[in-house]
Amino acid sequence: MLRCQQLSRTYLSGGRELTVLKDITFELEPGGFLAIVGPSGSGKTTLLGLLAGLDRPTTGRVVLDGNDLNALDENARARLRGERVGFVFQSFQLVPTLTALENVQVPLELRGERAEARAAELLERVGLAGRGHHYPAQLSGGEQQRVAVARAFANRPRILFADEPTGNLDARTGHMIVELMAELNRDLATTLVLVTHDPDLAARARRTIRLADGVIVGDSNRSESAA
Repeated sequence: MLRCQQLSRTYLSGGRELTVLKDITFELEPGGFLAIVGPSGSGKTTLLGLLAGLDRPTTGRVVLDGNDLNALDENARARLRGERVGFVFQSFQLVPTLTALENVQVPLELRGERAEARAAELLERVGLAGRGHHYPAQLSGGEQQRVAVARAFANRPRILFADEPTGNLDARTGHMIVELMAELNRDLATTLVLVTHDPDLAARARRTIRLADGVIVGDSNRSESAA
């Protein structure tokens, strides 16, 4: 499902080169559940952006669901994300002028699908069946993130990337989001790749890659029976 080979990313900062990631190489099987952890500044979010095709590496390559991202132009990468990739962000990123139901419908309507029944089904799946007509400002942080999770799964993505999905939530609500994402990974076989500081969320992943100073310093797997 996901393969990166000798991935590096360097930026110019104050006229000097700053290497954020260096020689990142790993593979992730379909249906896998990977947590990327490490201290602030270790390159986690940069790596997530490269894996999702939101940025290009300085060297190396990413192959996403059989597609070499380096070989695709911006339009082709955007089309690939729209068809096969879902995203969940720390800041929810819901459209404030749309209801919960309408927010979930957006990725479906962009694909020309009849969206309302699918969106309502997903809101029910995340425990918000009675909240579809509410706007984001009328929902709690946890409810907004559940809408974001439902939206991320709307187009039946092959892989979902999440950047600190519990970062703005209290412990109890964050635990609920962790359970929800693990359930959807298990039931829908969607591959999950999460950047997180949340030890509970990282513990639910079947594999954990630890970054420090832009390099992989740990790569551990847990058995299905321990998950």
